[in-house]
Amino acid sequence: MDIVYLSKIYHHTRHIRGGMAEGTGAAFVCCELRPEGAPPEDLRCRFDDVEVQAKEQAGYVTCTPPTDAEALFQSSDPERQGVRLRVTAAARAAAAADGGSEGDPAQQVQALHEEVLDRTAFQERASLMAANKGGSSGSGEGGAAAPAAPGRSSRLRQHYGALKPFVIISLSYLLFTTTDGAVRMVVLLHAYQKGFSAMQVAIMFSFYELAGVVTNLLAGLMGAKWGIKSTLLTGLSLQLVGIGMLFAWQDSWSKTEAIIYVTATQLMCGIAKDLTKLGGKTVTKLVTPEEKQSSLFRLVSFITGWKNSLKGAGYFLGAATVGVNYYMSLGILCGLILLAMPWAITGLSNQLGRARKQNVTFAQLFDNKPNINILSLSRVFLFGARDLWFEVPLPFFLRSPASGIGWSRSATGAFLAIWIIVYGQMQSWTPQLVLGPLRQAPPTKWVAALWCGILTVVPLTLGVVMLAGDTFGVSVSRGPAVAAITVVLYAFCLVFAVNSAIHSYLIVAYAEGDKVAQTVGVYYASNAVGRLVGTLASGALYSYVGSTIVDGFGACLMVSVGFAALSCAIDLFLHDDHTGGGRRLGLLGACLPGAKRDAQDAGRAAVPAGLGGHESTLSAHVQSGEVHTAK
Repeated sequence: MDIVYLSKIYHHTRHIRGGMAEGTGAAFVCCELRPEGAPPEDLRCRFDDVEVQAKEQAGYVTCTPPTDAEALFQSSDPERQGVRLRVTAAARAAAAADGGSEGDPAQQVQALHEEVLDRTAFQERASLMAANKGGSSGSGEGGAAAPAAPGRSSRLRQHYGALKPFVIISLSYLLFTTTDGAVRMVVLLHAYQKGFSAMQVAIMFSFYELAGVVTNLLAGLMGAKWGIKSTLLTGLSLQLVGIGMLFAWQDSWSKTEAIIYVTATQLMCGIAKDLTKLGGKTVTKLVTPEEKQSSLFRLVSFITGWKNSLKGAGYFLGAATVGVNYYMSLGILCGLILLAMPWAITGLSNQLGRARKQNVTFAQLFDNKPNINILSLSRVFLFGARDLWFEVPLPFFLRSPASGIGWSRSATGAFLAIWIIVYGQMQSWTPQLVLGPLRQAPPTKWVAALWCGILTVVPLTLGVVMLAGDTFGVSVSRGPAVAAITVVLYAFCLVFAVNSAIHSYLIVAYAEGDKVAQTVGVYYASNAVGRLVGTLASGALYSYVGSTIVDGFGACLMVSVGFAALSCAIDLFLHDDHTGGGRRLGLLGACLPGAKRDAQDAGRAAVPAGLGGHESTLSAHVQSGEVHTAK
């Protein structure tokens, strides 16, 4: 629960009780009423299966909870997360306006609020009710006794109790993210130093990406069954095992033995990443009521928006420390994981995140609307376009003197780290810096296709320079080579971040309300498929195409162009039922036929409140972690 929300409930409960006549009962504040719309009718609050009458008081919905409220928590079901509170009101006018039948009860009920109260949250809410009921000797309006405020320690527990799981899980997730980026650089640069080829390193990382495909699909099911605490600790433990196994990598092993062994360690790390990510992405939903855009929500957005930035810091940490000592770098990463574990063990409830209703089956994960499947397929090629040159070929190319660059480990790690950091920040600020000023918000399939088309131009430029020019090579000047690769690849970073943010918005816009988690699982799995295909293909292209590594890297870029073009073409098959009419290409579409009509459509379209600010629909979903892009 939001600490600000709880505080407001307390103060408004005092106000409500002050205006109630004696004998009216204790006011249990369920939720805040939104100011827009007509006054609700027939308010009801449902505690699991027990429904009670509610009413509106001072802008809040209040009720008297079931007499035997404690019995709600006495269940033999070990997977209970808590009591589900659902607030509804009659919506006859809305139903009639939609052409619905007045005799259809389903169309006459409007859900105003829904949350899950664990025993602690329920007791805190009830204690506010009891305090206001008992009051002190003073009289409020209507003769009711003025309430007595709870003590300082009680208020602190109420305010910060709900923040505790968020802080623990978020810090654990961010520490893990740092190690996730660092261990990749440690393995890659150590393998390069030992003389492994790009194809061999790509094979080492293949099971890391394959684990992402499977674990992303199953993580939601596992979280619902085991709870966030169990999945988080399992993920941290597997990461510790994977990093610990790397201590045993021996110089005396053959390359085949080393590839098999390191691949197994990366399998552990891949499973660990997605299990840990489950907690980091879902805790925001558990601690914040859905309709709240409060200070806690903004804090969540800020921290999760830095996830990719910390991954970039991990790239630099791994590159810098492995250059000093391989075993020292692994020890530092193990220390970061061990730092996160005690707080998760002692500070989280076993019931956090467990599902109370019937779990989704594996077969149901693929039962999605066509738009979800189309967007997921487009996502495969979008991420494949990046990892065809980024994950393995780029660090090999930057390190090799044959490229004309020949950087050190630290310089290579810094280049990749800054790339990841810029990508993460650009993705988070896309609504404010790009889509808002260009009048492309909220984005449609046409905006997605437009930006994906722009993306194809970027690797094409550098690919042509590499394959047809003499900017790169053994005997060339380093300056032009460094300038060309920096400008073009960072341009790709910026445009790719915009594409990723647009997809992140569309996946939420197309998802059904009760299947968001299921949809996001498929969405993340498509990321992993694209990374897997891109990583393996990049190793083969870089190692075997052409007579030099410049030819190999150029080939990676040209195939990346093809992947981006495929993603652009697939976007055109989307149906924009939920994202408004018209192409809405904004300023970038001004030269196209019908642009004037589209601009008028965009001007009349309803833009979500705050789009272009911190609380926009796109920014909220991207930054809150619900659908934040992997890596």
